[in-house]
Amino acid sequence: MSEEQRPIIIKRKKVIAGGHHGGAWKVAYADFVTAMMAFFLLMWLLGATTEKQRKGIADYFNPTVPVNKVSGGGDGAFGGDSVFTQNTLAKNGTGAGLTVQSSSAEAKGENGVSPESDAETAAADQGADALEELKEKLTGRAGESMVSDLLRRHVITRLTDEGLIVEVFDIPDAPLFTGEAEPTDTLASVVAAVAEVFQLATNEIAIQGHTASVPLAARENPVWSRSSARADVVRQLLLNGNISEGRMQRIAGFADRKPVTTDPLSARNNRIEMILLRDKL
Repeated sequence: MSEEQRPIIIKRKKVIAGGHHGGAWKVAYADFVTAMMAFFLLMWLLGATTEKQRKGIADYFNPTVPVNKVSGGGDGAFGGDSVFTQNTLAKNGTGAGLTVQSSSAEAKGENGVSPESDAETAAADQGADALEELKEKLTGRAGESMVSDLLRRHVITRLTDEGLIVEVFDIPDAPLFTGEAEPTDTLASVVAAVAEVFQLATNEIAIQGHTASVPLAARENPVWSRSSARADVVRQLLLNGNISEGRMQRIAGFADRKPVTTDPLSARNNRIEMILLRDKL
């Protein structure tokens, strides 16, 4: 018998491009996710920054800002025919005024700053140095302290735009006043030492009284009259320390409106501020 011939079977696979086997959609999806992440990051930055910070960021990415600041005022690429021109008024820049002084600038001096401004600045610096020196004398940093260690527990000094502030405050075991406005020996000693330092200057003086809050169960709230009365008592103590009456510029009572602690009932809020005011220029 002849061998049976088997049929030859050919299988052909049909390959379909794309579908779930393709990778193009993954690239598009990754771009979408990246864009959304950048969007939400931008929204978070806009909510977490202040207006001033946002303006600074915007200026950083604005390349025209430094170019416009040297404008000469014309129509050229740099905002003028030349950065040294003075024939055209500047629109939004300094032009050549920084190199060649105008007639009005020459009248003020070589650098465009009037001598009066230099004198005022020098006087302000001298006044600040004088207040700093008085602060050092009072706190004892420049040598032997004029206030004992016991009394220095009640005193804090600081320099502000208003002047030299000497703050005297209560501590639990050593109050400054008894009753409404009766000064203790501790307060009298501290004010006497402060008056001794204030005699070294001629600046005007302001006195501010602050008190702690009273419990809500109290029938009357005496904080306003108490703070004003205590400020006036300190004024009298300074006058007893040979401070001239003419140097007293003002006294004020702030009641319990400006506490220095989170607890408005704290004794630390009972304080007096004696301010050596800066000279008026």
